[in-house]
Amino acid sequence: MTTQLQISAPTPGTVNPAAGERAKRKGMAKVRQLDPEWSARCDEKIAEFAARGVVFQAADLIEAGLDEPPHPNCWGTRFAAAARAGIVRHAGYGQSKRATVHRSICHQWVGTGRRT
Repeated sequence: MTTQLQISAPTPGTVNPAAGERAKRKGMAKVRQLDPEWSARCDEKIAEFAARGVVFQAADLIEAGLDEPPHPNCWGTRFAAAARAGIVRHAGYGQSKRATVHRSICHQWVGTGRRT
């Protein structure tokens, strides 16, 4: 005989989307401070690929000569900033081309036609 797993309801006040968004933005600001020069080079590569109008991912930027970031979370902050600026838009998900991440699922992006 089996029993059903009982999952408790969240404690009131612990789910706060606004607080989660604030924490995310605070963390993203910290990541940018890790290496402002890398961030600037990454932004340039993102703009370069966006101008081509093709779907691309972080692996394409590495293949085009961008160095590895100081921390893997740096990728998300740079693509999110480009999306907020209207330079790129999310174009779905695909398998990463990078062997180091074992072809895990990653975001893909495409330029919007807007210039920096």
